[in-house]
Amino acid sequence: MKILVIHQYYLGKGEPGGSRFNELARLWTEAGHDVTVIAGTLNYTTGKVPAHCQGRWVTCEQDGRVRVLRCHVPSTYARSYAGRMWSFFAFTLSSMSAVTLAGRSDVVVATSPPLVTALTGAFAARWGRVPWIFEVRDLWPESAVTTGVLSRGSPLTHLLYRLEAFAYADCDKVNVLTPAFREDILQRGLALPDKIVFVPNGADPELFRPGPRDNEVRRELGWGDRFVVMYAGAHGRANALHQLVDAAEHLSNRPDILLACVGDGPERIALADEAKRRGLSNIVFHGSFPKSRMPELVNACDVGAAVLQNNPTFHTVYPNKVFDYMACARPVLLAIDGAARKLVCEEAGAGVFAEPEDGRAIAEAVRELEADAEGRVAMGDRGRTYVVANLSRDVLATKYLELIEGLVCSGPDWVGSRQG
Repeated sequence: MKILVIHQYYLGKGEPGGSRFNELARLWTEAGHDVTVIAGTLNYTTGKVPAHCQGRWVTCEQDGRVRVLRCHVPSTYARSYAGRMWSFFAFTLSSMSAVTLAGRSDVVVATSPPLVTALTGAFAARWGRVPWIFEVRDLWPESAVTTGVLSRGSPLTHLLYRLEAFAYADCDKVNVLTPAFREDILQRGLALPDKIVFVPNGADPELFRPGPRDNEVRRELGWGDRFVVMYAGAHGRANALHQLVDAAEHLSNRPDILLACVGDGPERIALADEAKRRGLSNIVFHGSFPKSRMPELVNACDVGAAVLQNNPTFHTVYPNKVFDYMACARPVLLAIDGAARKLVCEEAGAGVFAEPEDGRAIAEAVRELEADAEGRVAMGDRGRTYVVANLSRDVLATKYLELIEGLVCSGPDWVGSRQG
């Protein structure tokens, strides 16, 4: 089977960021399928374009057995939110041109955000007369509105809501990464229940597995024997990492505790400057690391932290990073309410909850975790067990393939919709 994936943020070799489709594509090719990915040239965490892609509209490269068509994304992406909107528009054009170069496919999978991948997905399905799956990794444009990136009443926001409705109506299946996404889509009447499927995020428990705390990364970063709570992920407005700076201030009398932030984004420099302004030496911003080093980083910490803005929209999400923490048997400090809290703290018993954007509450949770070594071990063990049983990427890749194969084999159900 030939699978065409539209994913602007598909990672290049050694790049930091979420690797969901890098791993799914690898597993699908290992199962004997041909996978082509249409991706952007610009890494969303660093804002950088690889040298071999600069000045080119479409660049063909290989990621193991996966063929990747890298499409032009303007450098305006990293400059401002308006620049980001312009880069999304440019990727729509460059990715559509890549569709014509990709060759025959049996199915298209377009994953959002950005929401504009729906346009390329719909175009690719019509170009090849094949079915397509629209995957929802985040609820756009709603999350952009509630975080203040977009104004609810602006013409652009209205246009994006119409594009969202088009995507749900036009695709043949909608894959959601959390049950809460499904409920939101159903409540708004955007899709029927039998159109929505659930293949969540997960982790690779063979790559992310328990390892020694005292490792090369801990020594390299100078963590010493301190109790380290590590946040790994984006440093943007939605992540609201100021709450970790606030927590560090409440922990300033505990030199044995360190908050370590790994990753990059538009807020990182300002956050580091604010920590310096407050005279805080117990929070550090290390920047990005290659994905290959993340298992060692997770094992070097004592607790993995996941935080977001205190925003009702984020009650629907599962942050990718929590599954990597759990796979390495590290307890989770979770400052995200809703679906993530239910899974991590209630179903898996793998972490503790603190009120989002409440530095004092986060600091108190850190103190409690530091004081309870036995509890940390138990939470870590439960988290690892839960991931292996329910969220292994191997299992999820097979589940996704079964969905794809069922859709491809259902021929007449989607041929009519493509003709319409």
